[in-house]
Amino acid sequence: MKRKRNVVAVRQAENWGAASWRKFPAVQQPTYADQDELRSALDQLGQLPPLVTSWEILALRGLLADAAEGRRFLLQGGDCAESFDDCTSPLISNRLKVMLQMSLVLTHGLKLPIVRVGRFAGQYAKPRSTDTETRDGVTLPSYRGDIVNAPAFSADARRADPRRLIKGHARSAMTMNFVRALIDGGFADLHHPEYWDLAWVEHSPLQGEYRQMVESIGNSLRFMETLAGSSVGEFQRVDFHTSHEALLLHYEEAMTRQVPRHWGWFNLSTHFPWIGMRTADIGGAHVEYCRGIRNPIGVKVGVSTSADQLLRLIDVLDPDNEPGRLTLIHRMGAKHVAKALPPLLETVKAAGRKVLWCCDPMHGNTESLGSGVKTRRFENIRDELDQAFDIHEAAGTRLGGVHLELTGENVTECMGGARDLTENDLNRAYKSMVDPRLNYEQSLELAMLIVRKRGDLVMPG
Repeated sequence: MKRKRNVVAVRQAENWGAASWRKFPAVQQPTYADQDELRSALDQLGQLPPLVTSWEILALRGLLADAAEGRRFLLQGGDCAESFDDCTSPLISNRLKVMLQMSLVLTHGLKLPIVRVGRFAGQYAKPRSTDTETRDGVTLPSYRGDIVNAPAFSADARRADPRRLIKGHARSAMTMNFVRALIDGGFADLHHPEYWDLAWVEHSPLQGEYRQMVESIGNSLRFMETLAGSSVGEFQRVDFHTSHEALLLHYEEAMTRQVPRHWGWFNLSTHFPWIGMRTADIGGAHVEYCRGIRNPIGVKVGVSTSADQLLRLIDVLDPDNEPGRLTLIHRMGAKHVAKALPPLLETVKAAGRKVLWCCDPMHGNTESLGSGVKTRRFENIRDELDQAFDIHEAAGTRLGGVHLELTGENVTECMGGARDLTENDLNRAYKSMVDPRLNYEQSLELAMLIVRKRGDLVMPG
């Protein structure tokens, strides 16, 4: 029988409103030339139906509270940045398949239920290092994601267009609708994990190991059902939640609502918004916005984050130390994690804060090659994750999740992995417009490495 956890917030944030962020410095926001056009789009967006529900949000908080206590493991993954053109059934279903297959590996190896959170159905905005981009003497606004402008280098494409807010909501709704339909229709049925295979999985060096795992799980399910005398119904579907960076504050405000039977405010554009490294200023608009919503909140933590700064940020976002409220996603890089992470763990532990620690081994390991192409080396991703487990164990804390940028496409964007992709392979199928992602094989390999690291995976002979 599933254990239900009722997570109740202590009190509502003081002196807060959905628009109170406007009184604070707001970085990484586009400049809209026509304010009347912006107001019109926001008015329309505010009348559109929500994308998620308050009870789904509160249920996820309970699951994250369990993960913080070691009873579950968080798998958060998806595209670095979604594009409107990628809102197609094959791409969505392949992305879902990868997440399901990874969770199957993790469940089998860790012997824990997996909390599945996708970086999609709203990950349309991206922070940028500079506000403008210059090519051949021409300077234009930077591309900030499809919900703001278009990637083509022209004045018309790079104009911040408020109508894209409405289009972003529509694309998110289509994605959510299709994901829910797939899951409710049995796509995630553990009785038939073979349905999740991608067309090119037959060529993967890991296919044999994965097939053995699938067979083992199928045998276990059939044994349980033989004992029970009926189908194990809870294995016919899974819970699945969405997340995106709460970056574009006009959009987040318009999707922040009050609902019947629950006090307070919910961001109903996603279950799990997070604050990125560039927007985690304690006196900034993004922290002000996030402190007042009842969603679980993620915060990216990097090498520049001091222990004192992190503790003050926790005090603002989670003043009452509520289970499931706050997830700290550390992203240090393989070269820096051993030095930067321990002081943060020690400080948070000493303060008795109930947070979920999650590792993002992607962003701290991004590099640009001599050709100008951005990539990540699988060995560095694996190394940071491996070190993170050891560091948490030494500190007496728990690494309860992983945050990855991945895709269900057969891309060649990260070097290394099972096929040992090299720099020469990158040109073959490099599709990302922002950051390099793990492909299917690399994602599955990383899941297997996680369970091997924990020492719990015993493959059938």
